Amino acid sequence: MTSVLVVDDSPVDRHLAGSLLREGGTYDVQFAEHGGQALALVRQSPPDIVVTDLQMPEVDGLALVQELKQSHPQVPVVLMTSQGSESIAVQALKAGAASYLPKSRLTFELQQTIEDVLSVARADRQVGRLHECLTVSESRFTLDNNVDLVPPLVEHVRQEMLRVKLCDEGEMTRLGIALHESLVNAIDHGNLELSSDLKAEDDSRYHDLAKQRRHELPYSQRRVRVHVRVTPDEARCSVIDEGPGFDPAGLPDPTDPSNLERVFGRGLLLIRTFMDEVTHNERGNEITMIKRRKVSR
Repeated sequence: MTSVLVVDDSPVDRHLAGSLLREGGTYDVQFAEHGGQALALVRQSPPDIVVTDLQMPEVDGLALVQELKQSHPQVPVVLMTSQGSESIAVQALKAGAASYLPKSRLTFELQQTIEDVLSVARADRQVGRLHECLTVSESRFTLDNNVDLVPPLVEHVRQEMLRVKLCDEGEMTRLGIALHESLVNAIDHGNLELSSDLKAEDDSRYHDLAKQRRHELPYSQRRVRVHVRVTPDEARCSVIDEGPGFDPAGLPDPTDPSNLERVFGRGLLLIRTFMDEVTHNERGNEITMIKRRKVSR
């Protein structure tokens, strides 16, 4: 059973998150009222994942993320954001949190967000001996619009990074989240032309339309091409969809805290926060992401 630690000083929000996670019977949920209490529980028995509020007494969410990054980098952290916590959330993402979710979306996306993060963080942590002699790994994939192919592709990239010791496990999880977001964006918003506005307005209709378009022309014929090149110095990933594209200059600034509560641009915020360099082509149907080895000083 997946162990989840929910950290929030609000009894109402703790109860809501706990109820949502216990519905399916697959989560063992523990609770903490602030970061200090959470750290004590993690030291006793590290959970599979931590879901935390940001604004709390004693030890807040940002301090919790920073401490877990140092002491338990294998435990991913998902932030629960609300109005007024946007600036802290951006800092926490930069400090090591794996993802975030507005509290207004908990009912619709909490379980899926946790599953997405764990699919990256958990996959084959017990990797065998690394291939010390590997200097370059290059892969090319052509995917249809099946999101089930995303986690294994992300895991493939993570394994290639492990082989060359590009970064630690926590950073690999964050790169995996960025690649996961770029692939889902390419499928949903690129090839299937699904609107983020629709997702915000009617989550069920959004997913129903996605299923419908996977079997309709012209959407069903479109593919996502992925080019991955990993060396001991950097990982470079390009994701190209066959949709009509968009004007990247028209995107809201994902690093602006005021945009944190918006559904639109959430994936790009995570991508730009977790990667060292992100570029789009002029048509807007290709994104290239680079993660570089950190140089010790």
